[in-house]
Amino acid sequence: MGASLPKLEAVAQQTACRTRKALPLLHCELRCLRQILMAEHPETVPVKAEPMAGATEDPGNNVRGSRDRGLKKWEEAEPQAKRPKTGEEEETHSMKIPKRKIVLLMAYSGKGYHGMQRNLGSSQFKTIEDDLVSALVQSGCIPENHGEDMKKMSFQRCARTDKGVSAAGQIVSLKVWLIDNILEKINSHLPSHIRILGLKRVTGSFNSKNRCDARTYFYMLPTFAFAHKDSDVQDERYRLSPETLEKVNKLLASYKGTHNFHNFTSQKGPKEPSARRYIMEMHCEAPFVREGMEFAVIKVKGQSFMMHQIRKMIGLVIAVTKGYVPESVMERSWGEEKVDIPKAPGLGLVLERVHFEQYNRRFGNDGLHEPLDWVEEEEKMTVFKEQYIYPTIIKTEMEEHSMTSWLNTLPNHDFDAGCLEAKADAGNAQLLHLQNEEISFNDLGAPSLYSLAQGFIKHLLWATGNLKGSDGGGDDSD
Repeated sequence: MGASLPKLEAVAQQTACRTRKALPLLHCELRCLRQILMAEHPETVPVKAEPMAGATEDPGNNVRGSRDRGLKKWEEAEPQAKRPKTGEEEETHSMKIPKRKIVLLMAYSGKGYHGMQRNLGSSQFKTIEDDLVSALVQSGCIPENHGEDMKKMSFQRCARTDKGVSAAGQIVSLKVWLIDNILEKINSHLPSHIRILGLKRVTGSFNSKNRCDARTYFYMLPTFAFAHKDSDVQDERYRLSPETLEKVNKLLASYKGTHNFHNFTSQKGPKEPSARRYIMEMHCEAPFVREGMEFAVIKVKGQSFMMHQIRKMIGLVIAVTKGYVPESVMERSWGEEKVDIPKAPGLGLVLERVHFEQYNRRFGNDGLHEPLDWVEEEEKMTVFKEQYIYPTIIKTEMEEHSMTSWLNTLPNHDFDAGCLEAKADAGNAQLLHLQNEEISFNDLGAPSLYSLAQGFIKHLLWATGNLKGSDGGGDDSD
């Protein structure tokens, strides 16, 4: 009887599979029958043998989805304890954690760096982003391959700063893993002159460059840069008078509004729409004394700036204040003619803050995002400027005399070169006309020949760039 029980079970199972009806009822009857047989004939019940190594069981007798492949369909599977994950599995699991779009508030001293933007393939020119990306990888915020291809983390800087230019409120946007104590971990892998001062969540499509409404820079310089070339001392003994400060601010205020700044950058023509830029504010603050030398800070706020624009704006004001050129050159520089404008050193230029007014109005109070105003981080920014930026500018100026060296090049600039070029072109046109008319040069007379030759030589000098002075320093651009 015991031997026929498995056969009976198999027949019942096959019947149930064909009919697909009353399967629960058959199972119930088979269990009852098995219990009765075990009670009446215990010696005839077959004993289940241990499975041999490598043997497989009939999948038809196993519970679907069960980890214990030896269980019958009507038997309940025991819950199994989870196996601890290995290190490799933990890493794979962490890679599945979604990244979040954030912005970082950065401050850095630019001395010793070739600007902000990373130059892949040019390891000899170290940039601020080289140190930043390395810290992000080491802190575990981004995978290593994102450091090699920054597009994978949607990285964007708000403004480029060139060689030697510092920042107290630079903003970068990117996608990271929001690990615990993220700011502390990033800063632990950065040098002391580069700091992450704040972090905020932003919308997924946020781009720090495109969303920026305006940028504010300041330029710190020794006040003897404004000393008149004929009547004032030209060193650290100079002190800026209220009258001179008023004149400087009058000149700086003339930049406000929209102007054509093609003469204040390179590779821009007077008719290019992108050469027109809007300046919201520009002024010079009251002077102060550090290490026995008087300094002043010029602040400028604009929608955007072209390469060299700010430094040339300041360079032209210095040239006017020192008496190298009349004030009328300011108006002439916005016209279509070419004007040779000196470019102030890059040492004192600092990106102070960036503005996101439109973004703040739309998302700053939606209950999900914070406004990008950095009010709570204001004190940190001030401390960083006092600890790293101001001392670096002052020490470098006193040791390297970059402003003094640049001021010595101002006499080399010919601020009337544009007018001379126009006169030279007129002279060349007259010469071609005379040649076409086959008129002898002897009929012109010595003065006319000399005038034509002089204009032609100056035209050649201007075209080859030999009338320009030698300027040092870096640049600012967006």
